[in-house]
Amino acid sequence: MDLFNLKQKIRNQQCLVGSWINTASPITAELMASIGFDFLTVDVEHSAIDIATVQLLFQAMRSGNPSCTPLVRLQGHSYSETKRYMDAGAGGVVAPLVNKPEEAEEVIHAVKYPPRGSRGVGFCRANGYGMQLHESVSTSNAESWVCIQIEHADALPCLDKILSVPDIDAVMIGPYDLSASMGITAQFDHPEFLRVSALILESCRRHGIVPGIHVVQPDVDDACRRYKEGYRFIAYSLDITMLIHHFSKDLQNIRNFLKP
Repeated sequence: MDLFNLKQKIRNQQCLVGSWINTASPITAELMASIGFDFLTVDVEHSAIDIATVQLLFQAMRSGNPSCTPLVRLQGHSYSETKRYMDAGAGGVVAPLVNKPEEAEEVIHAVKYPPRGSRGVGFCRANGYGMQLHESVSTSNAESWVCIQIEHADALPCLDKILSVPDIDAVMIGPYDLSASMGITAQFDHPEFLRVSALILESCRRHGIVPGIHVVQPDVDDACRRYKEGYRFIAYSLDITMLIHHFSKDLQNIRNFLKP
């Protein structure tokens, strides 16, 4: 089984545009992959999706579009959970609430095989159930994608130390959690939130790390604005939010038309 490589797209100066999956539907995952997203992230932090379903979603994504990278947004930073998602076929991880360099290092150790990390070697979907074991182990460290989320004010005092940890590919701002930790929940135009976002963006540039952000509401203009600001790893909304947004809007238009 070949690994998925977002890093090559970055080297080719591409902006990575993906989305989030919170439903447990392989059909949704297959359809979203087929329309051309660079990556899809299965969110196991804020959903009821279990590890077996994650693997089914990864298989569905590959069916929809083999070049769409399957990622997983972890529940935390633990070795035991991270390695299982990698073995299920994740091309990389998005690690939430990284506030210390030690937490970033913990994630990387679970994602990477020795000598860089401590990921265990066993027959699994990621290596073709053992049929491509040597190929998988030899390429996975170079190709696996590690994104950490800066989404709490506690991370800001040691931001440069966190971003100095080797093998971090991207940093994604978690706008809702970050603003909540600052006491300004969802106030994304607040001067202090804008200041902190600019600080994170500049730190990414300084450390040669891909800056990312989650555009939670399905707003194309907002996504384009984020690109202009310098973000190159953009998660565009999520399946449940897009369903609510588009169905609600269309239903309201129909209701308005049907009014006497």
